Amino acid sequence: MEGAAAARSPPREGEDLLPMWTQKRGCEVLRDPSLNKGLAFTLEERQQLNIHGLLPPCFLSQEVQVLRVLRNFERQASDLDRYILLMSLQDRNEKLFYKVLTSDIERFMPIVYTPTVGLACQQYGIAFRRPRGLFITPHDRGHVGTLLKAWPEAVIKAIVVTDGERILGLGDLGCYGMGIPVGKLALYTACGGMKPQECLPVMLDVGTDNEELLKDPLYIGLKHKRIRGQAYDDLLDEFMQAVTSRYGRNCLIQFEDFANTNAFRLLNKYRNLYCTFNDDIQGTASVAVAGLLAALRITGNKLSDHTILFQGAGEAALGIANLILMAMEKEGRPKKEAIKKIWMVDSKGLIVKGRASLTAEKEQFAHQHEEMKHLEDIVNCLRPTALIGVAAIGGAFTKKIIQDMASFNQRPIIFALSNPTSKAECSAEDCYTLTEGRGIFASGSPFGRVTLPDGRTFFPGQGNNAYVFPGVALGVVACGIRHISEEIFLTTAEVICQQVSDKHLEEGRLYPPLVSIQDVSLKIAVKIAENAYSNNTATFHPEPEDKEAFIRSQIYSTDYESFLTDSYTWPQEAMKIQTGNF
Repeated sequence: MEGAAAARSPPREGEDLLPMWTQKRGCEVLRDPSLNKGLAFTLEERQQLNIHGLLPPCFLSQEVQVLRVLRNFERQASDLDRYILLMSLQDRNEKLFYKVLTSDIERFMPIVYTPTVGLACQQYGIAFRRPRGLFITPHDRGHVGTLLKAWPEAVIKAIVVTDGERILGLGDLGCYGMGIPVGKLALYTACGGMKPQECLPVMLDVGTDNEELLKDPLYIGLKHKRIRGQAYDDLLDEFMQAVTSRYGRNCLIQFEDFANTNAFRLLNKYRNLYCTFNDDIQGTASVAVAGLLAALRITGNKLSDHTILFQGAGEAALGIANLILMAMEKEGRPKKEAIKKIWMVDSKGLIVKGRASLTAEKEQFAHQHEEMKHLEDIVNCLRPTALIGVAAIGGAFTKKIIQDMASFNQRPIIFALSNPTSKAECSAEDCYTLTEGRGIFASGSPFGRVTLPDGRTFFPGQGNNAYVFPGVALGVVACGIRHISEEIFLTTAEVICQQVSDKHLEEGRLYPPLVSIQDVSLKIAVKIAENAYSNNTATFHPEPEDKEAFIRSQIYSTDYESFLTDSYTWPQEAMKIQTGNF
């Protein structure tokens, strides 16, 4: 009895709360997605948890349950229906949801994340079933800490927060943007192994400037224009302070889909005060630079040998450009010279010195040149070796642009990184066909394989941030890093590139296959941890000797756990009756 009593004692603060500690019984168990196993509960578990009779008498293993989900998944008429099916499963049975996702991540990632999540956000009023995460509004000023205390989990190690103003390339979706933090954190677990109960999605609903939503009776957010200025900043400050007060300074806060006007400002304001990063700026930069580093293995030269032209000059473009500068400096190219290799085009044309109304971020990449408006003319004039699209203008890379890139480059680098698919600057088929298979292509949304008339088949690389943020989060949280430096994202890019084999490059892949993304995330986390302990930025001590084993020990298991306790014995007579052995 001593062992059983010890096994049932409550865990110390900060330890994982395993299902066996729950005091829930009966319907409460079945309604809790972190506890519910559906028909996989054994007879003994059903009896101990007082749910015998609340379930059909059938017993199904988790493997059979996965097959049943797959059958239902295949019956759905659209990707939005498939998204709703999977989100409903997440609401009912968390372990099964992640077991399904990890069974074929390449198949399910486009449903729970890009590109389907964009459509799901647009239709969130219809797709909404059960609230996930916290919704915080300006009306909660002065009480944000109280809202956090209402969240049932006492230990939160990672938060993804948005204000919904710039959802993918779709613009201001207000409260409907909650689909992004929910989707991101699902990938934290499926791709990085973060424990879902330690992750929290947050929507800062400050209103919306989207007139259609304001008139939509199904809209679930605040129906007024966005609050800006001091009131907005005060809410953000209170939120950041409340998070660290409640969950500690090691709690990771990922900013997601904030508009350009706030994204850089908030990153610069908070990066040295909290454990935070902006995925649209830094995550996108890391995955794009990883693709460029892989492309160098094809072109056979240095990054600083390339002239790079960006279609777009927002947070994604500027984030990528700054990380490229860091990579060029690491190659030995002085920053002043490296900047000359990077050009940008925004909605007003080529960014050049003397042009009116340039932000400080854009000014850094303004060069002495005549003003030009049209991308086709700019490409023909500058003759870049790499063209990167991040402006969410579908079809911006026209037939002429792609053919021109192929005319003055033996191996043109063409990245169409805008999401969702409808916003991609060009398709994989256009790139490979118009360059006669010489183009080095990557996209933000997934494209299928492309077979050219000569029989060559290419598998386009998807520059998905999911290669970055799960591994970064896993490493940062594991060793207790409190401030996330730019070096972490360059290191991540290098690790991702190292996982691309020569065979992958021959197939047109600039990224490792998604099927290996969990292993990639682990390698990123281990490298981050190694660097953190070597430069004294880790706060978890003592330093683990085997860092890979240490991180593996924290990874979430999608397998069901047993609820049985040694201290409980069901009466033998009752057992005979329930099993039919009488």
